[in-house]
Amino acid sequence: MVDSGGFDDRKVELPDGFEERVRGRGFIERSWAPQLEILGHCATGGFMSHCGWNSCMESMSMGVPIAAWPMHSDQPRNAFLITDILRIGVLVKNWERRNELVKANVVADAVKTLMGSEEGEEMRRRAVKLGGEVKGSVAEGGVSRKEMDSFMSYICL
Repeated sequence: MVDSGGFDDRKVELPDGFEERVRGRGFIERSWAPQLEILGHCATGGFMSHCGWNSCMESMSMGVPIAAWPMHSDQPRNAFLITDILRIGVLVKNWERRNELVKANVVADAVKTLMGSEEGEEMRRRAVKLGGEVKGSVAEGGVSRKEMDSFMSYICL
């Protein structure tokens, strides 16, 4: 049994016959998903995310570009960081249009940009480079590791 992190296992309603149509070529996870393992898998070429900070950090650390779909709170700012500053993602839906229905072609266009364009390939290259830099910063001798070690030494006196 997979730990659901305190969330109830709820059966999400899907269109009739959907699971049968994707059987053998897709997978539906109905409980807690091991996000870091999924992001670290060689077959993961992109990540559609609401852009919560933990998801952004996990995606960045694994070098995976993001299809950003912010919903609330810090997510619009995080999506801006991902798409406009770091340029490791594409915006699915602009926050200013949050009350509008997102049509399938909008999602398809974002996925095509991320997964099947030169622009997407460039995002992927930047994401992989950033992921290496993040991992290096927390490794032995890395700048973030040194700062954390210094902090721990200070509070443990």
